Amino acid sequence: MTEVTLSLALVTALAGALAGALGGMLGLGGGVFLVPLLVQGLGVPITEAAAVSLTTVIATSNAISSSSQGRYAINLRLGFMLELFTAGGGLIGSLIATAIAPRVLMITFSVVMAMMSAITFLRRDHSNNLPESADPGAWGGRFVDDRTDQIVTYRVVRMPLAIGTSFGAGILSTLLGLGGGVVKVPILNAWCGVPMRAAAATSALMIGVTAAASAPQYYARGDINPPIAAAAVLGVMLGSHLGLWFSGRTRVKWLKVLMAIVLAAVSALYFRRAFLE
Repeated sequence: MTEVTLSLALVTALAGALAGALGGMLGLGGGVFLVPLLVQGLGVPITEAAAVSLTTVIATSNAISSSSQGRYAINLRLGFMLELFTAGGGLIGSLIATAIAPRVLMITFSVVMAMMSAITFLRRDHSNNLPESADPGAWGGRFVDDRTDQIVTYRVVRMPLAIGTSFGAGILSTLLGLGGGVVKVPILNAWCGVPMRAAAATSALMIGVTAAASAPQYYARGDINPPIAAAAVLGVMLGSHLGLWFSGRTRVKWLKVLMAIVLAAVSALYFRRAFLE
């Protein structure tokens, strides 16, 4: 178990705040940045870092789901249906983990993230909002946009793509140890008709469910380092509230630009890791 110093706790809390802010604004699990920082920057064993990441994902999900902004934007029916396929993908990922070279997987993921970043940026002005009186269909929904105080109505399209994406996100979550939100949010928003705020809130709910299912395994193995996890969660709770506050006062266009930047950073990070490991 890693010895916890004051400097390690402070850096972990700051990293947790970043993870929470990304979760609050974009519905992403912060593990994609938190795990490499803890492992490569602070020397924390990968199993402990992954366990800390899971606790932060759960904390982020709880913070967003309990907030008024996140609660009303979450599409429960869509989220839980897609989560079934994410869980199935996670099971497949655990079965094929030894059959795929990590370098090939990380390079492929890096290329996909770069393409998503470009598409998200190019579609930054695209809106999925329908007229308020429109029928949202079986999987769509309505919510009040906190920034404009207007009712947003949307309809989910290309459901097979949403299902396939969720299945693939489950596989990647297992193989690479990251939250599936980094895959789900851009595709749900760009091609499946889900507005950015609804996609982010629904993703935050889903990644919390996935993380909650995995965390007991790490706890049973003794991989959770309580002081590090506590520091990360404290940072996450602060970052989540700041992220939600910022998101509610920012135009969706700029949230998409931020998403594109994050996806590009993820792409670069995993491309670098592919040639260092």
